Order: sequence, then C-alpha cells, then structure tokens
Amino acid sequence: MNNPYDILGISPNATNEEVKSAYRALAKKYHPDNYVDSPIADLAEKKMQEINWAYDEILRQRTEAKSNSQNTYNTNSYQSQGGPRYGNIRMMINNGEIDSAEALLNSIKLDERNAEWYFLKGCIFTRRGYIFDAIKFIDKACSMDPGNQEYKMMRDNLRSQSNNYSNQTQQNSAGCSMCDVCSTLICLDCLCNHGC
Repeated sequence: MNNPYDILGISPNATNEEVKSAYRALAKKYHPDNYVDSPIADLAEKKMQEINWAYDEILRQRTEAKSNSQNTYNTNSYQSQGGPRYGNIRMMINNGEIDSAEALLNSIKLDERNAEWYFLKGCIFTRRGYIFDAIKFIDKACSMDPGNQEYKMMRDNLRSQSNNYSNQTQQNSAGCSMCDVCSTLICLDCLCNHGC
C-alpha cells in the first residue's frame, strides 16, 4: 500500500477534522453503490478499500502517537532545544519525579526560558491533570517554535481532551435544572429545621 496521506490527498499535518473531511469526500465519490452495473464497479470497490485502509491507518498512527505522547516525552529532543538540563528534566518527568522536575525548571532564569521550557512546564501540568493550564504553556511553546511537531501533537491532544471534558460536563449538567436545585435546598432546609 502507499502512504495513507497521499491516498486521501492530504498533508501529514492535516487536522483530524481535515482527515475526516477528505475521507468522506472520497468515500462519497468512490462508494461501490455509485457504480452498480457499471464496468468499473471492481475498480471503485478496490479504490474504496484503499481509502478505508488509508483512513484506518491514519487513525491508528495518531492514536498510537497520542498514547505515546501522553506517557513519555522524547528525551532526545532536548539536544536542539536547550541542552542536557532540559533532557534531565524530561527524564524526571518520564520517571514521575514531577516536583523535582518542576523545581529544576523553575530555577531556569526568565531570560533563558525558551520553547522547550514552556513545553516541559505544560508536560508537568498535564501529569498533574491540569489540562487547561497545560494548554496555555504548550500554546506558548508552539508559538515560539511553530515548526516543532512534538509540541503541535501535544497541543492537539490536550485540546481534544479539554473538548471531551467540556462535552461531558455539559452532558452531565444538562439533566439538572434550577428547579432540581431549589427542590433539594428546600428539602435540606426542612430536614435541618426539624433535627439540626
């Protein structure tokens, strides 16, 4: 098989939404139902298999990359990003030594803080579960070093997580109205007046 991005006609830097959009457009064009009783029905079916494979492969690669980026941060990347001190901090983060890593990171002078510093600070916030704070630092790293794919991937993963969290919060709160809150408070007030 070929490069899955080439099959869908998109760049490897395409967003997940762009991947879906390209897949849908090609699936609509080459779907075998469009070629029933056509002499090129077999070709359309093969093309559709290729499109499905490409889409599945891209999703698999991105899921794998997301899983890897959430668990560890590439310790070789430091060489071009600020030397061994950042590499040591990355290793500490990977080993779960978050407090020590943050102490070392915070000891770096303000005028020496580069994109790698902001990325690692975002990684520390991610490990602590502070996704929204992490996004701020990763965004800063991306703006300072816009060509860094590791930073972009981490930013996209964090944004996806924050969107999932926001959607869950909205779904969980959708079933609760002010009437429910008031009724609960009235019941609690009644209970407290009679026994507290």
